[in-house]
Amino acid sequence: MAQRDYYEILGVPKNAEADAIKKAYRKVALKYHPDRNPDNKEAENKFKEAAEAYEVLSDADKKARYDRFGHAGVNNQGGFGGGGSMNMEDIFEHFGDIFGDGGSPFESFFGGGRSRKWTGGQKGSNLRIKVSLTMEEAAKGVKKKIKVKKQVVCNTCNGTGAKDSNSISTCGTCGGSGVVRQIKNTFLGQMQTTGTCPTCKGTGKIITSYCSACKGDGRVYAEEMIEIDIPAGVGEGMQLSMRGKGNAGKAGGPAGDLLIVIGGIEHGDFVRDGHNVIYDLFLNFADAALGTSVQVPTLDGQVKIKIPAGTPAGKIFRLKGKGFPEVQGYGKGDQLINVNIWTPKQVSADEIEMLEKMRTLPNFQPAPDKSEKGFFERMKDLFE
Repeated sequence: MAQRDYYEILGVPKNAEADAIKKAYRKVALKYHPDRNPDNKEAENKFKEAAEAYEVLSDADKKARYDRFGHAGVNNQGGFGGGGSMNMEDIFEHFGDIFGDGGSPFESFFGGGRSRKWTGGQKGSNLRIKVSLTMEEAAKGVKKKIKVKKQVVCNTCNGTGAKDSNSISTCGTCGGSGVVRQIKNTFLGQMQTTGTCPTCKGTGKIITSYCSACKGDGRVYAEEMIEIDIPAGVGEGMQLSMRGKGNAGKAGGPAGDLLIVIGGIEHGDFVRDGHNVIYDLFLNFADAALGTSVQVPTLDGQVKIKIPAGTPAGKIFRLKGKGFPEVQGYGKGDQLINVNIWTPKQVSADEIEMLEKMRTLPNFQPAPDKSEKGFFERMKDLFE
């Protein structure tokens, strides 16, 4: 089933500002929130669908890729995009500013709602790397193993940041929950607010003696070999993401994401134009006039094509299906072969004699008819 347009899901125009997108998402999320629609699978799916749309449109880079490439630009490894793989914990974790620290918008008003496990810790930062590909790799997809230097969990303390187990005590302010709650009486009744504990910063623990390896951070820098599965059809500047492959989180927090920017797609023979590839074929005048067969390169290897007699310069041949596939799609572009007539810059005395004779022959006098199209007409035909 085709994915719905993200702007349509949130009910906002494409030129909507960030505040309008956030407001629209909150409205849709509240409407389909599980606390308001218990045991309603359709509402749950719409709730997740809205979260997926907001995850893309609230991020400037992802929104730009979506506006340019559609779902193909954001459907990739990790994140919420393109698979409906998020769960409620993912949504509440990512968009706590929408739902409140407790995870439910109704909890803050009525002091109830679903309970949610407090994970504590600080999420690790995202990492961005650039991966260069050949045009063949971009067209067919490829697995790349890349060494990434990043923050990983400290092996000495297993990420606790403490010297040993005796160097960790329960936070006295929050009692180890990582959160502090306040209940106030209002005209609507009791209202409960939840916030991160200021003493332990949400970990629920106090470290009395730090780990000597990581100095209490719980993380150290190290190199990690990561295998990246790049789908077929990616374009230069497109960004992929791998969930949880960024810097490790602090004090048990989740890891950030690894952002992979595609770059350096070049080829000595081809130029990419959308899903099509363009190849310049140079023929000498005799082959163009008399016709011939030639070998031309494609992204799948060499193929032989027939050049009819009387082929003019600027003639474009099309090899169906020899271009780029759509990212995670079914369509495929073509290879366009643009014919150029090779004109020698230097000629011998014998060649000059032959050319002078040809210059005056009737068949070599330009006499185009209506069936011979100019450049702009040929380009128009290609894209109709």
